[in-house]
Amino acid sequence: MVEPVVTYRVPGRSAEAEIEVKRSRFRCTVERVEDEAAARALVERLRREHWDARHHCSAFVVGPPPVPVERSSDDGEPAGTAGAPMLEVLRGAGLSDTAVVVTRWFGGTLLGAGGLVRAYGDAVRAAVARAGLLERRLRSEVEVELDHAEAGRVETELRSRGVDVLETAYGARVRVLLGVEPEQVARTEGLLAELTSGAARPAVVGQRWVDGSPAVG
Repeated sequence: MVEPVVTYRVPGRSAEAEIEVKRSRFRCTVERVEDEAAARALVERLRREHWDARHHCSAFVVGPPPVPVERSSDDGEPAGTAGAPMLEVLRGAGLSDTAVVVTRWFGGTLLGAGGLVRAYGDAVRAAVARAGLLERRLRSEVEVELDHAEAGRVETELRSRGVDVLETAYGARVRVLLGVEPEQVARTEGLLAELTSGAARPAVVGQRWVDGSPAVG
C-alpha cells in the first residue's frame, strides 16, 4: 500500500544564480509559483527582460505529490540537454510549486550535449541552494467554537502544545480553525475536551497545505 504524501518542498524565497562555462553565461531564476500560468508568465517576463539572450530554457513542477504537473522546454537547445536536466534537479530536491528559467548568453564555443546537460543542471542547483527549501505540510482543518471568556486561554494552550492555529474569527462566539496532522486529529479532539471540560465540539471541516519550517538536506 502506498503511503499518502503529507509533505513536499517549495523554494524558501526567489533567487538567482549565474555560472559561466567557456564564456557562455547561464543565469538561473527560481521562483515559487501557484499554477502553470504563473510559471509560463515567469518565462515570458524573463524573455522580455533579457531579450539579448539566445535561450530561455525552463522547467516547472506545480501541485502537491503524487501527481504534480511537470513541464520543461529546451527553447532551441538540442533536445534533452536543458529542460530535462533542469526538471531532474527539481525532482531530486523534492520541489513542487516551483519554476526555474535558465537564461543563456552564448559565448561562442559549442559545449556539446554533455556540457549543456551539466551547465543547465549546475545553474539550477546553484539557484535552488541560494533559495533554500521550505516544507509544506498537509493539515486537517479542525473547527471549534469557544466562549469569549475561554478562547484566549484555550488558544494559548493549543499553541504551546504545537497545534497550529490557522484562523480566529470573533462573533457571538469565537470560531477557531486549527491545522492538525491527519493522524493527530483524535489526540487534538481529546485535548480540546480536556481544556474545555468536555464542552468543545470540534469538527473536521477540510484539509489544506500549510507552510512549515525550513527543510534540511
